[in-house]
Amino acid sequence: MAAVAGLTLAACGGGGSGDAAAPPVAEDTTFEAGTTMARLAEAGSINIGTKFDQPLFGLQGLSGEPEGFDVEIAKIIAGGLGIEPENINWTETPSATREEVIQQGRVDMVVATYTINDARKERISFAGPYYEAGQTLMVRSDNTTVTGPESLRESGARVCSVSGSTPSQNILEYIDPAQLTLFDTYSLCADALRTNQVDVVTTDNVILLGFVNDSDGAFKLVGEPFTGEPYGIGITKGDVAFCEFINTTLREAAESGAYAEAWESTAGQVAEETPKLPELDPCS
Repeated sequence: MAAVAGLTLAACGGGGSGDAAAPPVAEDTTFEAGTTMARLAEAGSINIGTKFDQPLFGLQGLSGEPEGFDVEIAKIIAGGLGIEPENINWTETPSATREEVIQQGRVDMVVATYTINDARKERISFAGPYYEAGQTLMVRSDNTTVTGPESLRESGARVCSVSGSTPSQNILEYIDPAQLTLFDTYSLCADALRTNQVDVVTTDNVILLGFVNDSDGAFKLVGEPFTGEPYGIGITKGDVAFCEFINTTLREAAESGAYAEAWESTAGQVAEETPKLPELDPCS
């Protein structure tokens, strides 16, 4: 949870990405025949699923392309395959559709604030984790009633989260199901909070940090993170070789400084500390 502890708001203003350094693109991309890496390197392009509505991690920018830490991590992986950023085909991937797009072969991987858990591992495999977040609460700035998850049930606070997300399941420990509203995207939850249709939005702290930063003082975070959420890269179930390639690429990015550059040009614009790459899970 060390990375979680450093995520206090450090700056105000736009929540878009900074000027990210171009990720390194491998020149020698010889892979074992029949592997996912060989197929993608030969094609010279890759299909990647990410979020389009989450400031700092995956937000569709003015150019029409997504921006954020997830996006930069995805570019680093693509670069390891010898694929330039302009040859990445981005697919918007809300929480509820992430396993589906992988299983259907519509994307080659998903990098989308994607918490690793056992239920999802029944359908897909994960590389990583590349970051550890923690679930917390966002309220309107004038709210003094909600102080943390333990205050939600007694106060009758109306809570919003996203269908198919880990936070939407975690929060049921603290509220009655009738208090929970689910949307497809967190931006709709933020809109509902702004218009007083709900009292609380809950998801991972780094996601909410982006909405707070973009709210012109309308929103704030309350309480401490109450879960650990390791973000992984979703891939086809059982593709051990691709998982190992991704983990190796992440490790090399951490050693070269590319990982830190990806953070500092995106989420690092508002977070005080640059995290270290978490310990990587074994591929299976």
